[in-house]
This record gives sequence, C-alpha cells and structure tokens, in this order.
Amino acid sequence: MELGIASVAAITAISYLVGMGCKASARVKDEVIPVIVGGAGLVLGVAAMFVMPDFPANDVINAAAIGVVSGLASTGIDQIKKQYNK
Repeated sequence: MELGIASVAAITAISYLVGMGCKASARVKDEVIPVIVGGAGLVLGVAAMFVMPDFPANDVINAAAIGVVSGLASTGIDQIKKQYNK
C-alpha cells in the first residue's frame, strides 16, 4: 500500500477514535461530534503534510480538505457499524 493512502486511512482511524472518546464523554452532545472529528481531521491533515513526505497534498488547503473529508468519513464508518448491528 502506498504511504499516501495509508496516511489518509490513519487520519480517518484517529478521527474515529476521537469521535468514540467524545461519545463516551457525557459533556459532549452527539450533534457536535461530526464537527469535532472534522476539526480533528483538519488538524491531522495539515500536520501530516509537514511530517509525511508522501502525503497526497502539497499545500495547506488541499491537506486541510483531505483531513476534513477523512475526519467526516469516520462518522460514516460509525453509522455503517450502527446500521449493520440493527
């Protein structure tokens, strides 16, 4: 697997864990969890651009976009899991 694709998957996985942590917290409302994981993805995407040489973005805007989409994808993964368990 190419490192660039793996780094995007890693952002999704880390964002998913952030979302699970928010869900476990009684202080965080369910409605804001997608915003939190999107923000976490944004930060991770921009950081990955500077840290990982094979990251698929070469500028901050694209890195932020990749991060946000990866973070929001973690919400979709959670919903797929919930629907499968029904």
